[in-house]
Amino acid sequence: MKLRLVLPFTALDRRLPLQRAVAPNRPQRLVPLLAMLSTLLLATTTIASPSSTMKSSDLTNAPTERITLGGGCFWCLDAMFKTLPGVKSVTSGYAGGKTPNPTYKQVCSGETGHAEVVQIEFDAAKITLPKLLEAFWDAHDPTTLNRQGADEGTQYRSIILYSSESQHTIAEQSKTVAAKDFSRPIVTEIVPLKEFFPAEDYHQDYFKKNPHAGYCQAVIAPKLKKFSAHNPKP
Repeated sequence: MKLRLVLPFTALDRRLPLQRAVAPNRPQRLVPLLAMLSTLLLATTTIASPSSTMKSSDLTNAPTERITLGGGCFWCLDAMFKTLPGVKSVTSGYAGGKTPNPTYKQVCSGETGHAEVVQIEFDAAKITLPKLLEAFWDAHDPTTLNRQGADEGTQYRSIILYSSESQHTIAEQSKTVAAKDFSRPIVTEIVPLKEFFPAEDYHQDYFKKNPHAGYCQAVIAPKLKKFSAHNPKP
C-alpha cells in the first residue's frame, strides 16, 4: 500500500494566487499589521514636519527693520553703512518731499523738496537702532543746515525719517544724547516717512562701482576711512 503525503498550499507555491495560500479559518493578521505600520510611519513624518517648519519660520520672522536717513550725498552714506555688521541692505533714494517718483535732476533742482537719503534694512538682533543712529551722527555733520562740505542745497539736509512711533522715540533720544558731542546745535529733521522713492540704478552701490572716480577719491574714500576707524568690525 502506497502512502501519499498531501502538503497544504503555501505562499511559496507561485502557481497559485496568494489568497489561496491562506487557510480559510486562520485570522488574516497581515492587513491590520500593514495598516498599523503605515499609521506609525505617517505619525513619525508628521512629528518631524513641525521641526523643519519652525526653522523656516524662524528665518522668515527674523527681526528685520528699516530706517531712512539723510546726511548729505547718498553715495557717501551708502558706502559707510554697508560696512556695519547687521546691515542687510542699503538703498539710495529720495524722501521727504512732495513730488512723486522724482528724478535725480529734479531733486538736484531743489524744487521737489526731497532729500537724498538711504533706506537701511538691518537685523535688529545684530545691530540695534540706537547703535545705527550713533553711526549716523558720526557719518556726517548734523549741525550744518542744508549742507555737507561742498554739497549745498535742501537735498543734502540732515534728516531721519521714521516708520513707527518706537523709531520716533529712539531717534529723539539719540539726538539728545548726540547733542553733547557737538559744539553747535543739531539741525537734523526727525519726521515720519511718507514714501520712499529708490534712486536710479546707477546711484546704487556707486562707490563700489566707481572707486576711482574723482568724487569717490576726494570725498567718499576719506569719509569711509574715518568712519571705519570709528566703527570697527568685531
